[in-house]
Amino acid sequence: MADITTEVLIIGTGPAGSACAALLSTYGIENVVINRYHWLANTPRAHITNQRTMEVLRDLGRDVEDEVYLNATEQDLMGENVFCESLAGEEIGRMKSWGTHPLSKAEHLLSSPSFMNDLPQTFMEPILFKTACKRGTRARMSTEYKSHVQDADGVTTTCLDRMTGQELTIRSKYLIGADGGNSMVAENENLPFEGKMGVGGSMNIYFRADLSQYVAHRPSVLYWVMQPGANVGGIGMGLVRMIRPWNEWLIVWGYDINEPAPVVDEAMATDVARQLVGDPELEIELINANTWTVNDSYATQLSKGRVFIMGDAAHRHPPSNGLGSNTSIQDAYNLAWKLAAVCRGQAGEALLDTYSEERAPVAKQIVTRANQSIGEFGPIFEALGMTGGTDIEAIKANMDARCGSSQEAEAQRDALNAAIAFKKYEFDAHGVEMNQRYSSSAAVTDGQIEPDFTLDSDLHYQPTTWPGARLPHAWLFDAQGGKHSTLDLAGGGAFTLFTGLGGKAWAEAAQSVAEQLGINLQAHIIGPRQQYVDHTGDWSRANEIGDSGCILTRPDQHVCWRTDTMAEDATAELTRVLTAVLSR
Repeated sequence: MADITTEVLIIGTGPAGSACAALLSTYGIENVVINRYHWLANTPRAHITNQRTMEVLRDLGRDVEDEVYLNATEQDLMGENVFCESLAGEEIGRMKSWGTHPLSKAEHLLSSPSFMNDLPQTFMEPILFKTACKRGTRARMSTEYKSHVQDADGVTTTCLDRMTGQELTIRSKYLIGADGGNSMVAENENLPFEGKMGVGGSMNIYFRADLSQYVAHRPSVLYWVMQPGANVGGIGMGLVRMIRPWNEWLIVWGYDINEPAPVVDEAMATDVARQLVGDPELEIELINANTWTVNDSYATQLSKGRVFIMGDAAHRHPPSNGLGSNTSIQDAYNLAWKLAAVCRGQAGEALLDTYSEERAPVAKQIVTRANQSIGEFGPIFEALGMTGGTDIEAIKANMDARCGSSQEAEAQRDALNAAIAFKKYEFDAHGVEMNQRYSSSAAVTDGQIEPDFTLDSDLHYQPTTWPGARLPHAWLFDAQGGKHSTLDLAGGGAFTLFTGLGGKAWAEAAQSVAEQLGINLQAHIIGPRQQYVDHTGDWSRANEIGDSGCILTRPDQHVCWRTDTMAEDATAELTRVLTAVLSR
């Protein structure tokens, strides 16, 4: 007999595991989460928090959203990526990043009710973990996953209590491996991966020092130090990353992956910090240091039977584009509502297959994009003449050449400006963050063709209500003048139907279908003298349907069906669609 029984067991309390636990508990699904360590993240690894992730946290509750904003560095201070010879030395160039360029900022404001921010993992994890436990998750720290066996009815997982040295077993209906880039759950389940692990070596040096005199006038999250000898993960430069303005920092520095990982002591850390900051007298307070590898690997299948993987267990990549914790939390948002529906008996087991169908392409996309971004530093090095090997004096001369008045120097400056501007594909790639569209049986298109991207799909978000896409954001207004995003009317663990004044029959049908199928299905008629009014016309322009049509969204705010006009039998149509989506 198992020592512990639960509906869902989650291995790992990182952004994926804690978010999944918080969502499941919010949906009323019993779950246990375990962590082999005695507490949560001790290094501020992930930090960029994009708009789509903030929408997930907003859906978890305004208390969660507010706590994130309270602890985060706001978007304006994320600022301009700075390229320099050292923090105290000459600045080489900069680019507006993370939605701070006026044109990008406008797109951000139009796309979402939520704001991008910088929240280190040391802050994000406790917020998610606390939310999960507060809402019902049972958590065990110092409990290490060892193995699992699944059968027709559930999964039996063997764990080690690291405090007592005793083994224990946990019986669950489903098992989720959110256990990081060296996932034992993925390994034990023999899930297929493509790509390669360990393509580069890096170290983190986490320290305190007041650097405000070098940075406060040019706020940024990332300061890229271009100097001979600096090397982070094979990119060819050093990185000074802001953790908290302006006295808490993380330096990322590379090492040869073919050699043993270095031991980073206080003397070495101080040396590196002095070199990159450009202050030979700098004293630092070393918090900790660790080494890590740059990976280029993703799972092509994220589930097998009753076992699932998410987060870094499924997609293993460098921190380029800031996609790690964002994609991890969004994995959880995709899977949690499906597990809840199946556990409640509202959906068939086949619904769970759509998790891998929908999220595996995302895993491939973001691993590819993150590694591609590393290669896109190349033109900067070429423009600076930093590609000539290890001759430091020659490299310095090449870098100095850009300061001349010759045509060659002008061409070098133009090439450098163009190369830095091109890094918007890493540091302002709004489309990569927001354009995820799903294709599976949980999104019924009825043959409707997916719209093409009219703008660069990496740089720009393109809203659409095509089934599989995230519901577009538009502000609606109530009778008291309050503003509500369309996304606020969706989610919350429920299916949601949107229609206009000509679609009242859809709203009436939704009530009877919800009772018939035993699901939570909300309906909103948008129009004059209704609860929500489209005063600006933004929703009318965004919804891509007629006034008598309707849009149906899933609990994760993705559209699962739409129709342009009223059906002859609205109840039959909604029943058909929801039966298909839920694999009934």
